[in-house]
Amino acid sequence: MADAPQISVVVPVFDEEGAAPALAREIAQAFASRDYEILFVDDASRDGTLTALQVLKAEIPRLRILRHHKNSGQSRAIRTGVLAARGPVVVTLDGDGQNDPADGPRLVDALLAGPPGLAMVGGERVKRQDSQAKRLASRFGNGVRKRLLDDGANDTGCGLKAFRREAFLRLPYFDHIHRYLPALMLREGYQLAFEPVNHRHRQTGRSKYTNLQRLWASLSDLLGVLWLRTRARLPQGVDEV
Repeated sequence: MADAPQISVVVPVFDEEGAAPALAREIAQAFASRDYEILFVDDASRDGTLTALQVLKAEIPRLRILRHHKNSGQSRAIRTGVLAARGPVVVTLDGDGQNDPADGPRLVDALLAGPPGLAMVGGERVKRQDSQAKRLASRFGNGVRKRLLDDGANDTGCGLKAFRREAFLRLPYFDHIHRYLPALMLREGYQLAFEPVNHRHRQTGRSKYTNLQRLWASLSDLLGVLWLRTRARLPQGVDEV
C-alpha cells in the first residue's frame, strides 16, 4: 500500500486498563520521528481497557484498536495484530508496561542495518524487575529450551521484538508461538540477532500466568517445536529458470 507505514507496533492486552493508556503514549513518543502505526489488540478484556484506549484515538491518530470477541491468548492477539499490520517491520511489546518502548527504535535499526537474511532482533531483558521465583523459573525454562532447540536465545519470554512481517507469517501458528519465534525463524532459514533491553516494574494489574501454567504449556510446546524441526526441509535457495 502506497500510504503504508514502515513500522507497525503491535501490543496485545488483556485486562490492562491501568497500563494501556500510558504505554500507548510512550510508544507514540518513542517512535515520533519514525513512520509508524500502533495496533493494540484487546483480547476480550473484562475491565475498561477498550474504553481507555478508545479515548486516546483523538490524541494519538496513528493508534488502531482491534478487539477479539473471545479471549484467545497472547499469541493469537499478536498474530491478529501482525495480520492487520500495514508495515513491513513489526515491533511487539507486552501490554503490562514492563517492556520499555524507548528500546523499540533501536531494535528496528539493528534489524534494518543487518544482512538480508536477518529476520528478527529479539530483546533480552537485563536487571529483570520480577519476583525471584519468576526469575528462577524463567532461567530454568530458557536454559532447557536453549539446550534442546539450540536457538541461541537467552530470553524468549521477552515480549519486545522487531521482525519482518513477511517472515513471521511464514511460520506455523500455534498457541504460545511467541515464546518459540527464534527456533521457528531458524527453522525457515532466517538469521537472528539479540539486543539487551530495559525491564521495568509492573505498576498496575497482575500477571496473567503462574509458574505452573508456564511449565505445563512449555513442556507440551517444546515437544511440538522439536517435532517441527525434524520435519523441516530447506531448499537452500530458489531460482526462477
